[in-house]
Amino acid sequence: MDLKGEIITTPFTFASSTLAIENCNLKPIFCDIDPNNYTIDVTKIEELITPNTSAILAVHVFGNPCDVYAIDAIAKKHKLKVIYDAAHAFGVEIDGKGIAEFGDVSMFSLHATKVFNSIEGGILAFRNRELVNKLGSLKNFGLSGDGEVIFQGTNAKMNEFQAAMGLCNLKTVNSDLEKRRTLYKEYENGLKDVSFIQLMETYEDVKYNGSYFPIRFSSIELRDHFFGVLKKYNVMSRKYFYPLTNEFTFDKNLSSKTPISKHISNGILALPLYTDLSVETVRKIVEIIIYEGDCYKNV
Repeated sequence: MDLKGEIITTPFTFASSTLAIENCNLKPIFCDIDPNNYTIDVTKIEELITPNTSAILAVHVFGNPCDVYAIDAIAKKHKLKVIYDAAHAFGVEIDGKGIAEFGDVSMFSLHATKVFNSIEGGILAFRNRELVNKLGSLKNFGLSGDGEVIFQGTNAKMNEFQAAMGLCNLKTVNSDLEKRRTLYKEYENGLKDVSFIQLMETYEDVKYNGSYFPIRFSSIELRDHFFGVLKKYNVMSRKYFYPLTNEFTFDKNLSSKTPISKHISNGILALPLYTDLSVETVRKIVEIIIYEGDCYKNV
């Protein structure tokens, strides 16, 4: 996209979002997140814009969309590109529109852990047809149609086995999405009134994909306690995203500038959620959390 200078992004994400910026010799400028939905805080973006800013790279965290309308308005006002890390957001809709309708480019992960997967790989969705040939070349060693290397490309082609797996999974993706939404609701109904955890805020105008079910504790000590307790029951949760990407960038620690992200990261725990998970198992996990919470309070 011929970007230069600085990209405003979020540290509450997987490493790849930040590394993609740095690998293009661009500078990530970290914006804090909304404490309720964990996506980039749109009220803090403009104060980070400088003459060197060329784009916003926002993340649809856990399949929860960013405030795409506010980001679009900011981008138009300051003539910036908008790139969405939609790795978690396959199948998500806002006001009946597919999530890829927003921004200049959206990236979807097809890793084996995602809602729709082809073992590994990804999808780029965009409107600018001029990107078709360029991206085709970049993923194929930078080669042009006549064999000349015209870009500093890499080998990012999907192989036949990945494509076959993707085609197989495409047949069941709609039913898989419905199963995940059912499991998400089961978790939500079971945990929404539990006093010692907080759930991610969701919105009526969004059709979710049930990709992840995060819960948040008030402290890193409490989060780590429950991580260990669940493991004893053979329930494998994940500290996700922890640590922040601005805690392991190669130049310096910048997490002091994103205190909300730091607080959320220290308290976050993603519970098991996958298509073949049963409602009965979800109920058992909920029972364990409530029981162990009562035990913890009485110690």
